[in-house]
Amino acid sequence: MASRLNPYLSFDGTARQAMEFYQEVFGGTLALNTYGDFGQADTPLADKIMHGMLETPSGFTLMAADAHPDMPNTVGTNYSISLSGDDDTELRGYWEKLSADGTVSVPLDKQMWGDVFGMCTDRFGVPWMVNIAAAAQG
Repeated sequence: MASRLNPYLSFDGTARQAMEFYQEVFGGTLALNTYGDFGQADTPLADKIMHGMLETPSGFTLMAADAHPDMPNTVGTNYSISLSGDDDTELRGYWEKLSADGTVSVPLDKQMWGDVFGMCTDRFGVPWMVNIAAAAQG
């Protein structure tokens, strides 16, 4: 297998809902494992997500977990997830779903560099950037 880089998000108890939401946005196969699945069935963490992974038809891989009480939750503090490409319909569809019930900081619109770009934070506090490349001049 070739090396790859994929985001791993940390949530404070909402990893299941967030990952199910991202599956609705991007499609694909979602695998969720709880702390209970791995020996912590008799704890308050039993139903929380120890590891989740979404693999999409577009080749995206997104991973997440509910932060263990002994580990800091860093969601939304120093990153954004960027989606970019030239498939206007696909990227606008992602934008509509991600920005619904979230906060739009930069509306999806044509920018000075010629692309359509927007920034939003989804309802789970995850920041997203969407860039739709301008059609090549030929």
